[in-house]
Amino acid sequence: MNTVFGSLNDYRKGGIEIVSGDPRHYVFSNVFEVASRSKPYERVVVGKNLEYVQEVMRAEGTSPWFACGHDEFALCMDGEVEVTLVKLDDPPPADRNGAVAVDGEPRGRRMGLIRLKRGHQALLPAGAAYRFAASKPGVVLQQTVLGPLSIQKWNEICLK
Repeated sequence: MNTVFGSLNDYRKGGIEIVSGDPRHYVFSNVFEVASRSKPYERVVVGKNLEYVQEVMRAEGTSPWFACGHDEFALCMDGEVEVTLVKLDDPPPADRNGAVAVDGEPRGRRMGLIRLKRGHQALLPAGAAYRFAASKPGVVLQQTVLGPLSIQKWNEICLK
């Protein structure tokens, strides 16, 4: 059996093989398929464990600014993505879950720029604003906590 890594332009949905348990308790989706049907930087939840989630974003053009009161991770699954970071003067509270939108330009000290290629991961630190930019469509998988920008559309994305 060969492992085949998909992309936004070349993926297969695959199937599910239940080893034990009731198949009704399992669902899955394909991150590339979800990104192919998403608006740029729409944060679609594709994995969930209690309050922790994995969100898929179609990286295309420049995103709005986001911020979070806790650390998040962004994994580039396809394409190349730049992440600009700003340490906010007025960050979201640490007890607020999930990413929030930052209105306008963030106020604070510029922290730097991270260039991600396929397979690269970036830490998006608590209290920092971040923005993605991609010159060609790509895919970002983000590990975070369910929040106000998380979009759950399980009936549309999952094979049951």
